[in-house]
Parts: sequence; C-alpha cells; structure tokens
Amino acid sequence: MKQRFILYRRGRKFYCEDTVTRKQESFRTNDRAEALTLLHARNESFRQPILNLRIARTYLAATDPAIATRTWQVPMDEMTKTKSGETQDRYQRAMQDKAFDLIRDLPILETQAEHFLKVLHAGTVATNVFLRRIHNFALDISWLPWPVLPKKRWPKVKFKDKRGITREEHEAIIAREFSAQRKAFYDLCWHLGGSQTDVARLQAEDIDWQDNVIGFSRKKTKTVALVRFGPEVEAVLRALPASGPLFPHLRDMQAKHRAKHFRLSCHRAGVSGVTLHSYRYAWAERAKVAGYPERFAQEALGHNSKAVHRAYAKKAQVTVPSLEEYERMMTGRTLVSQTA
Repeated sequence: MKQRFILYRRGRKFYCEDTVTRKQESFRTNDRAEALTLLHARNESFRQPILNLRIARTYLAATDPAIATRTWQVPMDEMTKTKSGETQDRYQRAMQDKAFDLIRDLPILETQAEHFLKVLHAGTVATNVFLRRIHNFALDISWLPWPVLPKKRWPKVKFKDKRGITREEHEAIIAREFSAQRKAFYDLCWHLGGSQTDVARLQAEDIDWQDNVIGFSRKKTKTVALVRFGPEVEAVLRALPASGPLFPHLRDMQAKHRAKHFRLSCHRAGVSGVTLHSYRYAWAERAKVAGYPERFAQEALGHNSKAVHRAYAKKAQVTVPSLEEYERMMTGRTLVSQTA
C-alpha cells in the first residue's frame, strides 16, 4: 500500500508531507531515527482505519454482495415504495431535493459524517427531516452497519411558526372570494376544523340532519370524526347539493391546487402567514379558549394523540377565571338544572 505521508529534510529539521493534501508539518527533531518512528506512526494511524474498513466490507459482502456499490438513491427509492397515495407523492417530491444530489450517487459504506453535514447545510428543514428517515431506513434493514451521525449530533429540526386563522382574517377572505363553492368550503373549514382534503371530500350523505352531526372518515388516519353543528353551519350546508359530493369541483382537485387558490384569496384579503391547514389550528385554539373539553375537541378533529392536539391549541389565549367566579358559575348551573 502506498504510504500516505513521506519524510524529507529541510536544513537540520525533519518534516513530513501528506501526499494527498500536500500539507507539510515539522517533526521538530534533528534525529533521523526519531523522525522515522514518528512517520511510521503517522502512516499506521491512517492505514489502520482503511484496513479495518476493507476487512468489514469483505465480511459484509459475503452476506450482501451489493453492499459495496449500493448508493443512497436505493434507500430513497425503496422507502418511497413503502408509502401510498398522497404520502407517496410527498415522499417522491422530497427525494428530488437538490441537497440530496450531494450523496445521491455516494456508496452508503463510504459515507462520512461530513457528507451528511454538507447536505444538511445546503438543504432546508424538510431536508433534515427526510435525511433522518432515509438514514434510519438504511439502518433498520442493515444496509448501513453503523450510524453516520449519532442521534445527538443531528441538527435540531426547527419548523416555521404555525398559527390559526383569526376570525377577522377568515371574514376578510370570505368577503373577497368570488367563487360561491370556495366560499362555502372555507366556511366549513372554519366551523368543522377538518383538513382541506377531508372537507373537500364531504358527501351530502355524511350529514345527519336529525341530530345535526357530520361524520366522516379522516383520509390520513382512517379515524372517524364526528362534529355536531349549529345554525351557522346548517345555513352553509343548506346551500350545497342535497346529494352526492358537497364540493364536486374541489373534490377531485389536487391539494396543491386548492392551496394555490387559497393563497390567491389571502392575497386579495391582505392576509399572510396562513395556509388551509391553519383552519385546524384555529378550530383547536377556539375550542380551548371557549373551555371546550379536550376529549371532545380531540374527537372532533380526529386526533389520536393528546400531545398532537395540544400542539395545535398551544397558542390559544385563555383568560382563566378566578376560583370564586368559577364556583359561582357552576353553582348557578346546578340551580338551573334542579329547577328544570
């Protein structure tokens, strides 16, 4: 094997030179024997990791012949295949991230921490999220024998601040929307707190007019959401088709196109910093401010996790009454109940 470091003399001192980087360094000695010992130690320190890696590759190749040539593009493709529907589309778009071009054709076994750090530096928050998933996928199926980056060395994921749409913003958007169908769609998003896809896929048959309840299966989690509605929602629903899809045009539209129309509506209304998903945050915040029981709000929004629901409602501005006021309020309710 070719020696990485070579020895030379300048004046009375001995120096070594890295044959790859051409970096030169003094050994600070006049003794040739001492300089040769230091040179040998320097070459061995480099040779041993390379030798160990080659030995490891030899053993791994015995059970997985493709391990020496498998690049990061392979786990990207295979992980995407495990998804379906809109989630698969989202993963396909994520894998096209230009930051991944830095490692796309890099053999997995040759990956060093600096390769991942360069990708993370060149990418966005989404790059951080999906690179973790690719890395963990490769680890789980033994395509990667050891972590490239330890768990504590991954940069923290910092998402953009999310908030709900205020009532004033919603009313401004509705006032400047030209399409009656989209106006009704935004109104139902405000009152039901459903995701844009779930609301767009509502059918007239999902409405129980006797009990004033809308029930639908959430596309994302397959859980059933049951939402009781009042007079305002009833007025919106009465103006929609009595059978079949409530929003025939929006139902078959891709989510990104519905989002584009909403951005245009927000631009006309002078509203910024919100998306269609902000209606779910708004509903959770309104429920918390009104004192709506958390278990009811969680059921209405279709959240399986309390932690997820609390994350949606964390920005709600709640005015906590004094204990005396609350006791008087509850006493009043009890008296009304007994007299009834």
